[in-house]
Amino acid sequence: MSERPSPPAMPDAGHHVPEPPAQGAGVDVVHLGWGSKSRRRLVIEVLLVLGVSLGQSAVYSVVSLLDKLSRAPIAQGTSTLNAVRNNREFFDFTYQILDIFFALVPVMLVFYLLAEPGKSVFRRIGLDWRHPVRDGLGALGLLVVIGIPSLGLYAAGRAMGITTEIIPSALNQYWWTVPVLVLSAIRAGVLEEVILNGYLLGRLQKIGLGPWAAIVLSALLRGSYHAYQGFGPFIGNFAMGLLFGWVYKKYGRVAPLVVAHALIDIAAFTLGPALGFGG
Repeated sequence: MSERPSPPAMPDAGHHVPEPPAQGAGVDVVHLGWGSKSRRRLVIEVLLVLGVSLGQSAVYSVVSLLDKLSRAPIAQGTSTLNAVRNNREFFDFTYQILDIFFALVPVMLVFYLLAEPGKSVFRRIGLDWRHPVRDGLGALGLLVVIGIPSLGLYAAGRAMGITTEIIPSALNQYWWTVPVLVLSAIRAGVLEEVILNGYLLGRLQKIGLGPWAAIVLSALLRGSYHAYQGFGPFIGNFAMGLLFGWVYKKYGRVAPLVVAHALIDIAAFTLGPALGFGG
């Protein structure tokens, strides 16, 4: 049994003696200032963020897909994106707004985790107004590249029997229905693009993944939380994740991704039947 070491001598007054590192501390544990994290802490942080946001949605989505497959062919299933929460108008409206608000709390958490003193987290991930024209044109380009093929992929998936019937909105028609659908679409754009691109890609690379490995993993997550809609949407959203991840790594701006995503969902939510979706 080893002898217990004696305590160190007291330092002279006015002099600072740094404390020795804790026993068992690994070489990856560094405390250099605000935001410095070990690899293990980053892994835990990412799992917690995903556990209260898109990772949780992915788990429920896969279980929902298995449930649908166990009942009938996937083509006979339906997926409702915006459902009625209460039969009374006031409470339905209240629940819809609360859903939108609380869905954005993980985004606030990500902003907090990415924040550094004296630096704008919005500028860091490119969610600001520095390049409105370039971001706007980029968003429109992504809208064309992603939006139009998505309609064809949905139709093909339905014809092949690998996609459920998607009902973008089953809300009752009130004065607030369209505004709530628009807010819901913006919520989806902000939540998904900030977490998957503005946050996750950078964290995965700090953990040790290469840029393309991070993009592929992020795209798989995007496809997974859409899997409840069938295999067609999984494939389409995986491809969307690859494109959006590449664009973000190339230009470092999440703003055009958020705008493009929101515009796609606004069109789907408000014009669903006209675009070929169920309703």
